[in-house]
Amino acid sequence: MVRFSNLEIIKMLRENARMPFLQMARALGVSETAVRKRVKKLEEEGVIRRYTIEADYRKLGFEVQAFIGVDVKPERLIDLIEELRGMEEIVSLYSSSGDHMLIAECWFKSTRELKEFVKKLSSTRGVTRVCPAIVLEKVK
Repeated sequence: MVRFSNLEIIKMLRENARMPFLQMARALGVSETAVRKRVKKLEEEGVIRRYTIEADYRKLGFEVQAFIGVDVKPERLIDLIEELRGMEEIVSLYSSSGDHMLIAECWFKSTRELKEFVKKLSSTRGVTRVCPAIVLEKVK
């Protein structure tokens, strides 16, 4: 019996969420049925929560990608998360430990838009600090 790990499947799906089960099976040296059953089990267990895409926002006219660290008064954290979830500039939002309470991945058409967004965010009730970092290049 050939053994393969859940992590191998996850890595393949992260690379291409539309990879056919047959292609995965060939790469793993197992049957398509084995892969299909394993993926179904991973979905049922909540390991695979959803399938998504990685878009090239630059081809959609967005020239500036930034990760923005946001610090907030603790009593406003939950409300601010809800506010930020509704902002279309924010592609992904993370709560974190370390330098910032929240990290927002954002895309803008220009640095002027980034500047305006940072100004808007800085003036939001409860926000104590906003620290943008512009991404120069994605390396992995």
